[in-house]
Amino acid sequence: MPSQLIDKFNRKITYVRLSVTDRCDFRCVYCMGDKMTFLPRVQLLTLEELEWLGCAFIELGVTKIRITGGEPLIRTNILRLFQGLGKLKGLKELVLTTNASQLVKMAQPLKEAGVKRINISLDTLKAARFQKMTRTDKLEKVLRGIDAAIQAGFKRIKINAVVLKNRNHDEVIDLVRFAVDKGIDISFIEEMPLGEIGEHDRAEAFYASTKIRQDIETSFTLLPSLETTAGPSRYYKVIGTETRVGFISPHSHNFCDSCNRVRVTTDGLMLLCLGQEHSVDLRRIIRANPGNLIPLKQAIVNAMAFKPKSHEFDFDEQPKILRYMNVTGG
Repeated sequence: MPSQLIDKFNRKITYVRLSVTDRCDFRCVYCMGDKMTFLPRVQLLTLEELEWLGCAFIELGVTKIRITGGEPLIRTNILRLFQGLGKLKGLKELVLTTNASQLVKMAQPLKEAGVKRINISLDTLKAARFQKMTRTDKLEKVLRGIDAAIQAGFKRIKINAVVLKNRNHDEVIDLVRFAVDKGIDISFIEEMPLGEIGEHDRAEAFYASTKIRQDIETSFTLLPSLETTAGPSRYYKVIGTETRVGFISPHSHNFCDSCNRVRVTTDGLMLLCLGQEHSVDLRRIIRANPGNLIPLKQAIVNAMAFKPKSHEFDFDEQPKILRYMNVTGG
C-alpha cells in the first residue's frame, strides 16, 4: 500500500474535502435550486464513518482535511467529528468552510477541537441583497459570527465571495475594505456551473477574476504573493495591510494542472474532480468491511488511475454536472 496518493498525471493528493451534510440554513442562488430534495439521513455517512475515512486518507499521505456542507455546523453533534479528526497524527491542517450562522456559539469550541482555519461564505454586505442572494435575512448573524471567529483567535480567517455580474460585482471594493478593516483575507470566486438553476443566466452573470482584480486596483495596490494554502486561490497582498486577496478562477485561469484534492460527498461518493462525474462509492466499502481500513485504502488508491486531467465547465451548454454545490461539498 503506498504512503502517498499520486494520480496518473503525477499530481500528489494531499487535500480532502469531506461534506458532512447536504442541508443548509441558507438557500444561496448559485448553490441550490428553488425547491430542493435532501438525502434521507440513513444515506449519510455517520460521524464515526467520516472519522474512519479521515484515518484512511491520512495514512495515504493526506495532510489537510476541510469539512464542508451544505452548512456543516448545523449537523447534530458535529463537534464530535472535529474533536476526533483533530487528534489524528499526521493531519497538519483541519479546516472548515461555513456560512458563519453558527459561529457565535461554536467558534471557541471549534478552536479547542483543533480547527486551524475557517473560510466564511459572504457575497454581500447589503441586507436586502443578502436576503435576495441567500433567500434568508441572517446577515447580522453572519457578521457576528465573523467577529466571534476573530475573537476566538483563528489565524488567516478568509471570506469567500462568489461574484455575479449585476448582482454583487459592484461590491468587490467594499468587501476588500471590510476584510482589511477586520484584518482577515478574502477570495473572489467565479461561479461554477453545477446543477440547474432558474434564478439567473450563468453566462450573463459571469464576472471574470481579471475584471474583479481591475476593479479592486482602482482603490487598492495589489502585489503578487508567494504564499499558498494548498487550495486553488492565487493570492495578492494588499499593500499597507495584513490582508491577502485571492482569486479562484476555474474558467479564466484553469488551475487543474496543480490539482491536489478530492472530495467526498455526504453520502460517501469520492469525487475525483469537481467538474466531472468520476466517483467511487466509499460508503459501500466502509459498510461492507467494518473495522477494516485495508479495502477502503485500496479503493482510494485504485481510484487515482481515473482522476481526470481537468474539468469541463462550459456556460454555453446545459450543465454537464447536475448535482448542486450543496451536494458536491461547497
